[in-house]
Amino acid sequence: MVQQLGQLPMGWLLTALIVFVVTTGFSIGRVRAERYMVAGGHRFHSRGNYHGYYVAMWGFVPPLLIATFYALFSQSALFHVLSGELPPTFHELSAAELQSYLEAVANAAGTGGYSGADRIFATVTARYLELSGGLKAITLVSMIGAAIAGISYARSRVAPAFRARIKVERGAEVFLFLCAAIAIATTVGIVASLLYESLRFFSKVPITDFLFGLHWNAQTSAEFGALPLFFGTFMIALIAMFVAAPVGLFSAIYLSEYASPRTRRLAKPLLEMLAGIPTVVYGFFALLVIAPAVRAASLGVNSFLIEAGLRSEPLLAAQPTSALAAGLVMGVMVIPFVSSLSDDVINAVPGTLRDAAFAMGATKSETIKQIILPAALPGIVASMLLAVSRAIGETMIVVMAAGQRARISFDPSTDLTTITVQIVALLTGETQFDSPKTLSAFALGLVLFVVTLCFNLIALRVVQRYREKYD
Repeated sequence: MVQQLGQLPMGWLLTALIVFVVTTGFSIGRVRAERYMVAGGHRFHSRGNYHGYYVAMWGFVPPLLIATFYALFSQSALFHVLSGELPPTFHELSAAELQSYLEAVANAAGTGGYSGADRIFATVTARYLELSGGLKAITLVSMIGAAIAGISYARSRVAPAFRARIKVERGAEVFLFLCAAIAIATTVGIVASLLYESLRFFSKVPITDFLFGLHWNAQTSAEFGALPLFFGTFMIALIAMFVAAPVGLFSAIYLSEYASPRTRRLAKPLLEMLAGIPTVVYGFFALLVIAPAVRAASLGVNSFLIEAGLRSEPLLAAQPTSALAAGLVMGVMVIPFVSSLSDDVINAVPGTLRDAAFAMGATKSETIKQIILPAALPGIVASMLLAVSRAIGETMIVVMAAGQRARISFDPSTDLTTITVQIVALLTGETQFDSPKTLSAFALGLVLFVVTLCFNLIALRVVQRYREKYD
């Protein structure tokens, strides 16, 4: 029986229990409040629904806390107890090997695929199921007891003068605060993990060699000069912005100022569909269509220059994969980030500014250049920033169309690589987690975070400067 309970999915059990407790608590609180109303002679501070919400809240929060503790600490507690019961030979294993063995036991227990394993593994898995079933039973009983206690306490407080509405609203404020705190804590956790692992990497590789080194070959040799990766990342992103910035901004100006309502209804959704295309599709398009076209154009330029006597050797590398091909397709991908946001901020410019410009005799183009675009500049800068961040973080298009060779070259027809591509390459395959090769991925991620933060600070400064002018 205990083993069968250990095989049941705990998530569904907890969800069903919490839903039942919430609905039951709401009904109990509302029914008790309505009985006071039916009896008459009482002046209620809050409506019956608020009393129901209050009782449901007290029935929901205690089981939720217990379920949260179970989700966070159940597996580690099971592993701790199980490792203490293992035979002495298992204690000769390293901590990583023992953890891997226990995780294999947990996976086998969840899937039921341990009947054909060796006797020791099957015995350990069966014991894991017993421990897991016992812990689940204790957790469910604790949740039920906490829910009953919470509902009983809240029900006893239901009275005509009880300010249930205020209590419920304060509970909602606490919930919203916790949501914001979780978002902030997640960001702090990501930064802390990046910083910790990066410091471990920099304890093995000097930071100056990492930031200013010209040779990157982390796969086969210990060369961690990341400057070629920074160069490739920013070069491809720059090419992408040369496409996305003018096309996206001019599209936004046309849709908001010149297009008819019917054209706008048709064109804007079609333009925004570019953001919904999977990046692997963009990668195939870049590899099969754009990259051969870029190579053919590069070969044509080389042939023309040599035949014209302007050069004695080719000017462009004309590689099968190139930074130009990846940048062009990436620019098309990020056009909606520029056009959609720019269109929204241009439409948000007060119509009185347009009317005043027209009253002064300005033409439509003069109004756009001298009034609308300066007023919408903060939002336009934000859209450009979002597009740049999206271009810097792109991986699939670069892998398929730009190559993976780390080098510095101003020739756009040659193959380059970016930071994100190398992070994927470093974290795939079997490798030790504490090796400089793996830790260098966290250092690269920290660099990306710092660069994005700098972009945000610059954009915030621009927004503050021009917002004072047009408020």
